[in-house]
Amino acid sequence: MSTYSISKSFGWDLEISGKAAKVMRMFGVTVDRLIENAVKHKCQLDIEAGDVVYITGPSGSGKSVLFRELEKQVPAEERINLADIELAGDKTLVDCIDSDFLESLRLLNTAGLNDVFCLLNSPANLSEGQKWRFCLAMALAEKREFIFADEFCTNLDRVTAAVIAYNVQRYAAKCGVVFVLAGTREDFLVDLAADVLVVKELSGGTEVIYRREIKN
Repeated sequence: MSTYSISKSFGWDLEISGKAAKVMRMFGVTVDRLIENAVKHKCQLDIEAGDVVYITGPSGSGKSVLFRELEKQVPAEERINLADIELAGDKTLVDCIDSDFLESLRLLNTAGLNDVFCLLNSPANLSEGQKWRFCLAMALAEKREFIFADEFCTNLDRVTAAVIAYNVQRYAAKCGVVFVLAGTREDFLVDLAADVLVVKELSGGTEVIYRREIKN
């Protein structure tokens, strides 16, 4: 088990323009109060191999901040982020996966891509939801210890999101890969069965729930 301590603050040191001063007078806000209300994001996470970590909360609560700060603490050679994967335009999906034939099909299927016309298409021609799932398959093929995915399943329909969430949990448990995911959706939480659930609040507070503690 590894412990990650995350702390990020956003201070206030902006110039007070004429319009900004009027807003401050309108709401009775002083510079000292603005400085005191600086947003702080802080939490400590205990993560084991094979854990699924899901950071969620309302838009603007700071979940992406925690996501990025946690990613920085993992050595580059041990992690991959779906956002960094490029989409080829001159290969079929099945040819993009650097594995043997059956393993390539297995990884694409885990990402919910098993339609023959999809497998023989190029990643650049896929729909946005299919592109995201292809990036997931590519990340699995990299065999890294950590896979990071912000906006997890954001552009997928309810059924597809549930399938992907379930597949991610199974893959993590089987292969020992840590998935660090972030998003606002909660309709697939039962299927995802996150081992570490991080709930961000608009106030800046953070609640961490460990499934292993609930099970015990």
